[in-house]
Amino acid sequence: MLSLFIWIAAHAAEALFCLWVLRRGGAERLEGTFASGFLFSNFAPGWSAEGLKMAALILLVFCAVSFIAGLFVPGLRCWGSC
Repeated sequence: MLSLFIWIAAHAAEALFCLWVLRRGGAERLEGTFASGFLFSNFAPGWSAEGLKMAALILLVFCAVSFIAGLFVPGLRCWGSC
């Protein structure tokens, strides 16, 4: 189980990344690169900037839901090692 500080820091980093892709031109920088495949999906290098923005929006929503769930139920704060 992760500590509350690490839980908040990890979700803040993920949210900042998603906001960078959505609002600060990150989608245009990642479009067609190998890094987009590593960060989103194996199919992401073929996606347009709009597709990357949609993936980032879906990840941001999932991030918010899992953050709230883990905030109130500490047993959910594990990533593969619980």
